[in-house]
Amino acid sequence: MRISASSDMDEPVARALVAELRRRGHDVITHGALREGADPQWAFCSEAAARDVAEGRAEQAVVCCWTGTGASLAANKVPGVRAALCGDAYTADGARRWNDANVLALGLRLTSEPVLKEILDAWFAAVPSGDEDDRLNVAHVNTLDGSGVSVTETDDALGGAA
Repeated sequence: MRISASSDMDEPVARALVAELRRRGHDVITHGALREGADPQWAFCSEAAARDVAEGRAEQAVVCCWTGTGASLAANKVPGVRAALCGDAYTADGARRWNDANVLALGLRLTSEPVLKEILDAWFAAVPSGDEDDRLNVAHVNTLDGSGVSVTETDDALGGAA
């Protein structure tokens, strides 16, 4: 899978992220402090990674900043992106399963390498839910940025009333 990765700081866990993604066989596109000469500011590098997903250059992305909050905020401003800030494996599993998140946001400050591996294990093992309510919620989230169908269209497609 092609994955875009960004970090605003060249921290050991950010380097471990890229190494771990490659070890798992993923093709990694790097941004920010992970790539020589790139803009390392969290808003800019997170946007770049999220745009890779939205524009089809990557299937998923991982964005990092000190707390992960700024990276997730910036990524979520890109239409078509559903970024989730995950500090543990359970949250990562739920973000993929119930929210069909396509961008994982991580905080550099509190994510250790063992926890990073647990989060990645859960993220990649989970598949988006086929549950009607979960699909409806994701479809609605997509309409909030203009990248998806309206709730009325989704209700009609699922046989419900608007």
